[in-house]
Amino acid sequence: MSNPPQLSERAQHLLKVLVERYINDGEPVGSRALAREAGLNLSPATIRNVMADLEELGLITAPHTSAGRMPTVTGYRFFIDTLLTVKPLQQDLVRQITHNLDNHQDTPDDLLETASRLLSEVSHMAGVVTLPRRESVTFRHIEFLPLSEQRILVILVTNEQEVHNQIIHAPRQFSPADLQTAANYLNSLYAGKDLALIRETLFQDMMETRHQLGQEIRAAAEIAGLALQPNDHRRKPFVLTGEINLMDFSELASTERLRGLFETFHQKEDMVGLLDRCIESPGVKIFIGEESGHRALDQCSLVTASYSINDHAVGVLGVIGPTRMGYERVIPLVDLTAKLVGAALNHKSLSPS
Repeated sequence: MSNPPQLSERAQHLLKVLVERYINDGEPVGSRALAREAGLNLSPATIRNVMADLEELGLITAPHTSAGRMPTVTGYRFFIDTLLTVKPLQQDLVRQITHNLDNHQDTPDDLLETASRLLSEVSHMAGVVTLPRRESVTFRHIEFLPLSEQRILVILVTNEQEVHNQIIHAPRQFSPADLQTAANYLNSLYAGKDLALIRETLFQDMMETRHQLGQEIRAAAEIAGLALQPNDHRRKPFVLTGEINLMDFSELASTERLRGLFETFHQKEDMVGLLDRCIESPGVKIFIGEESGHRALDQCSLVTASYSINDHAVGVLGVIGPTRMGYERVIPLVDLTAKLVGAALNHKSLSPS
């Protein structure tokens, strides 16, 4: 919030109590309940006056159906930036998250799926993790295994022992010898080179040297061309887990609102664009309601943190829930998970091949 309003200590205290009460109960807070909760020796009239001032500043609002007040987006923003006391996570929970992430390192994608699931399970909301951005993917090794009906299993190793399996459908039958020749051809010429560059140069190399190539090598190049086609469109840009948890919050549970939310979640470009706005910001970043720029998320908050490999931010993870989420516990959960995911990915990238 660029220009936070100036509030007296009493007004700040009452706003803090009102926001915390509303987060806990989900019901507008009346002046009598606020007087009891605040622990201040103030008359109901004085509290009503303070609430009127807070409303005039746009920090709280009165729903039409209630005499009580609830925080606005501006009120939540002031609360988070100025009044929030973040609670450290319980050590048992820290150990549980660390253990789960340590034991899911078969591939980076497995690790990130686990992180999304943990964020959802611990927060009881939706967990989201974007897959790492990569400046380049390094080709290490490839193997081909013949299957039935002209299908071939491609086992591709990239970067530091990341294994990708893919089944390709060949236009004709290739013998096991053809497949072994193709693997040897790629592994001898291209190991350690950028995969995108290999795709660009493979056909050119074959054309320039075609008069020198025997039938086996031409077949190898043909198989290689099939195997190394870009398949990024099949790779999910992010992992989203626990969307169904959002049905537990009354303000999100209407059919129309849920439909809007789920449509937004599945419009990948929109979600990636929103999450990418967080990637370069250090620490935890929070979008409250309309701050996201997506109408369907007007009743939601998104708490995110970027995770890094070799001190370079490559992805974002976070929790999506109602604006009245318990920020004091979600913020440290997201912060810890981002640090642990980054540490696990760094450990994997530094491990010997």
